[in-house]
Amino acid sequence: PPPSQPSPCPRSVMARAKADPKFGEIFRFDTPVLMWDQHFTPETWDKLKTRHVPYGWQGLSHTVVGSTLRLLNASANRRLFDRDAFPGGCIRCAVVGNGGILNGSRQGKAIDAHDLVFRWGWVPGRMGPWVLGSGQSWTYVLRFSHRLNGAVIKGFEEDVGTKISFYGFTVNTMKNSLIAYEEYGFTQIPQAKDLRYIFIPSDIRDYVMLKSAIQGSPVPEGSDKGDKPQKYFGPEASAEKFKLLHPDFLQYLTERFLRSELLNTQYGSLYMPSTGALMLLTALHTCDQVSAYGFITANYEQFSDHYYEPEKKPLVFYANHDMMLEAALWRKLHRAGIMTLYQR
Repeated sequence: PPPSQPSPCPRSVMARAKADPKFGEIFRFDTPVLMWDQHFTPETWDKLKTRHVPYGWQGLSHTVVGSTLRLLNASANRRLFDRDAFPGGCIRCAVVGNGGILNGSRQGKAIDAHDLVFRWGWVPGRMGPWVLGSGQSWTYVLRFSHRLNGAVIKGFEEDVGTKISFYGFTVNTMKNSLIAYEEYGFTQIPQAKDLRYIFIPSDIRDYVMLKSAIQGSPVPEGSDKGDKPQKYFGPEASAEKFKLLHPDFLQYLTERFLRSELLNTQYGSLYMPSTGALMLLTALHTCDQVSAYGFITANYEQFSDHYYEPEKKPLVFYANHDMMLEAALWRKLHRAGIMTLYQR
């Protein structure tokens, strides 16, 4: 089947974006969102081997990448979801972040009323401390700091809902979330019959873990050697449960939506859009109507960093993401009527 199905929704993200003078020039809905077996060609390898992860395969094993992609051979691997399962016409998606704005919001029912709900886990890579510059409103970067979203739900159902259709992550963020969020009740990766997992290919370990998860076998090599994927994804996980974001899609999102000035610094190779940004932009390229909850708003200083913290903590920004650039993009998309940003 083709990678995408036409939408019958008259007021879809695609229709609104194409009608907008600015965003009509930015969105390219023909860019493949997911990668599957048919993408592993000599031409694709030659192109992507020149770009570093997550935008390519530079330095990665041809054998590992190829053997992983060949397992993504089901029709479900080519589409985020099947439109035929939603006969209502317009597919409504909620993308739920972990911002403190959700604490006391009572948005749980509104979130769960959407057809599909995206959640995720994330942590920045390691880097030395450095300051972005006095001209920036955010200046502190902490050595080896971990900022995570473990999709903590228990006890906050009224504010954040319980529904989860897609869980997005890198293996690094997934495993660090389990460590850092145990105290908040996040003791395992979400598992459910209808839940689908979105792998973000930020390292060779993502390809290795994905292959083992599909095969149902222990991880054979690398930093996760011996790990049993069933522990994370459940005993019944099959190829149909897994999606892999295309490196070309990640490159396109960075170049056209979130081309940060951080790319021009000595730390430019560390920069990539946050996991939340990748999930929201994925929804904007696949769903008909998108609502974003728990993302940074103009009045973010009024709220704690995360909704589940018992005491208010200031928002901390890190050098491998440009959160203010992302926040500005969400406001512009909201004003253009392309998506809805929850604000209060």
